[in-house]
Amino acid sequence: MLSPRIPELSALEMLAAVHDLGSLSAAGKHLGLSQQAVSSRMRSLESQIGFVLLTRTPRGSTLTESGELVAEWAAEVLAAGERLDAGIASLRSDTARQLKVAASQTIAEHLLPLWLVALRRQQESLELVPTVVELAVNNSEATIARVRSGQAAIGFIESPHLPPDLSAAAVQEDDMVLVVAPEHPWARRQTPVTARELAATALVTREHGSGTRDALEHLLTTAGAPPPVEPMVELSTTAAVRSAIAAGTAPGVLSALAVRDDLALHRLVAVPVHGLPLRRTLTAIWQTGTSPPPGPARDLAAIAAKTVPGTSTRRKS
Repeated sequence: MLSPRIPELSALEMLAAVHDLGSLSAAGKHLGLSQQAVSSRMRSLESQIGFVLLTRTPRGSTLTESGELVAEWAAEVLAAGERLDAGIASLRSDTARQLKVAASQTIAEHLLPLWLVALRRQQESLELVPTVVELAVNNSEATIARVRSGQAAIGFIESPHLPPDLSAAAVQEDDMVLVVAPEHPWARRQTPVTARELAATALVTREHGSGTRDALEHLLTTAGAPPPVEPMVELSTTAAVRSAIAAGTAPGVLSALAVRDDLALHRLVAVPVHGLPLRRTLTAIWQTGTSPPPGPARDLAAIAAKTVPGTSTRRKS
């Protein structure tokens, strides 16, 4: 559990405003507060975390070195908060201005929140009412079905098998990685795994219809490997696959976005694969036409095509 020293997001927003704008008075004006109110809240924040954030002089106040460091850390938390806010908003369906989106799991978890924040900011800059996005998270096969039936105006899939009856456009490239538990023999081998070895190994995989599984099987076929053997276990979520791999059940191949934290924390180990570039295309799909439907769907597809994964979306004041 988090300790009582962790501030609320409103306190971190205030600290970020002082950091970005350079003074208590400017931060107060930005937040609609008096300088005295900001100063008082900063003292409360200092009391909560247990050390001084501001150097106070008759000529003004500036952040201490510790204050600057906490403000930089706060920026990452606020960026995550914005993504959470956008994700929650995307699941609401209580207003007339809606966009129905379907997305496969890796995209929905790791990329779509960034795209939704960017869409909202774009609309706000044009003084438009922000679109409420109704999001359905499925595998690629189910995402295709939702777009085909009209249940979603636009979908984002990871599968290389594009439906011939729908329009499509590539938006990004996604790297995948072969991962094992630290105790697995492959974690210590000196030579890369070959495509044939990978095809002959029972893996932990997603279910049929998953873009990750479809992409891996397609890449193995393209590389001339034999058909993959039956999986050791099939699971319906990326999180479950990661947990099973980390528990030592078997190796698996997942998006690098999905296992980034596990690799950093050494819960999983990446294993190189020889002669098999584990890279796939992420694709937007819609019913008809050379471009997605005009309006938010088209704007979202354009944002998806130019947003770099992992970039911060926190607004600088």
